[in-house]
Amino acid sequence: MKASSITFGKFIALRRTAKGWTQLRLAHELNRSEDWMSQVERDIQGVKDLVLLRRLAEVLDADLGELMAAPQPAADRPRSRARKSASATLTNTRAVEEDDVRRRPFLTMAAAALVAPAAAPQAARAEEGGSLAGLEDLLLYGTDRVPASRREPTRQSVTASVETSRQEFRSAQYAALARSLPGRIAAAEVVGTAEERARNVAQLYNLATRLCIKIGTNNHVAVTSDRALIAARLSGDPLVVAEAQRMVSSSWRRQGSLARATDIVVVAAEDLLTASLPQAARLATRAELYATAAYTAAKLGDRAYAQALIQEAADSAAAASRASGQTDGVRGVALHEVSVHYELGDAGRAIELARTINPAELPTAERQARFWTDVARAFAQWGKPGPCYQALLAAEEAAPQEVRRGAVRDLATDLLRHDRKLPGVRDLAVRAGVRPV
Repeated sequence: MKASSITFGKFIALRRTAKGWTQLRLAHELNRSEDWMSQVERDIQGVKDLVLLRRLAEVLDADLGELMAAPQPAADRPRSRARKSASATLTNTRAVEEDDVRRRPFLTMAAAALVAPAAAPQAARAEEGGSLAGLEDLLLYGTDRVPASRREPTRQSVTASVETSRQEFRSAQYAALARSLPGRIAAAEVVGTAEERARNVAQLYNLATRLCIKIGTNNHVAVTSDRALIAARLSGDPLVVAEAQRMVSSSWRRQGSLARATDIVVVAAEDLLTASLPQAARLATRAELYATAAYTAAKLGDRAYAQALIQEAADSAAAASRASGQTDGVRGVALHEVSVHYELGDAGRAIELARTINPAELPTAERQARFWTDVARAFAQWGKPGPCYQALLAAEEAAPQEVRRGAVRDLATDLLRHDRKLPGVRDLAVRAGVRPV
């Protein structure tokens, strides 16, 4: 039976059944939830992501063309004006100036990622992302396996180590952070009052979780986020607790429990309403929590909830900015909104929004690299390999170690498999950890 004679969801269900797989098994192969898989097979949730379509065809032993020929209700709707406008921008060598949003400045590097031919990166080659062996030993065996510090730790040295760890993460120095975290955590466990020790340990484990999301596995993320939450609750610091809950949410999301992951951060945001905190800090943290929830809801395919949550995040960030005069939170929510549109399959809207963001104004190398990686994913979803490749080069330029991330590796693998004609794509794949054949 040809795919065009049945719906997309029915076609997938038939192929899955033929393999003897459950929906949960197929969802696991795609790094999605069982609920999401069920919605796809019932033709409620469309699949527009080209990378994901290719993965579907691969795991189902199906022909990609046959799979894409099956009608998807969500994919059959007319394209939005925003998507048509973004497409016009890609077709021409200069942007189509249609409204005030499009007249906002967009960096030369951004323009190159959108319309210029592929070029070799000017950044230094990526250093290895760093080994987590020391952190693994700490998690498994405690501080006995951590080399003793040459100096006796003090309150001042531990406080400084927490801030240094933050700076290393923000500047995407993942290898240095991976080497240093075990010793810093061991020192934090023995210095200060019980509340001080718990707060410092929690902050370091929160950073360890973020590091493991970059270069580790789901097992790493699950254990470090749990350690962070246990210590955070002992500290009694509501902001540290909220960040730990955000890390736990990320762990649940990576395990495929998307509905629970969304609930965790929404409840955490609500809990902050009764906490004794300065208004700006409360609002900024709630913005981060709601933005994380919006991204997870988008992965679940819940469009209405994701849009409501990202709006709540934007409102909280704007209020925090008015209270503090700082705009980092507003930019952070904008980055999450790009990801939300990508996860909802709205690649054109994601690129449209990305054009309103000036990467040079993002405060850290990690955020700049994350921005370019999300832009690359949106272009890949849209079937634009050239701009996708340019965005990956921009991510590497901003933070060379970011190229070792799983998301970058997947994109590089797909480019290498289907678009070898791009100059330098093979070298990028090697730097990302892909072994070309």
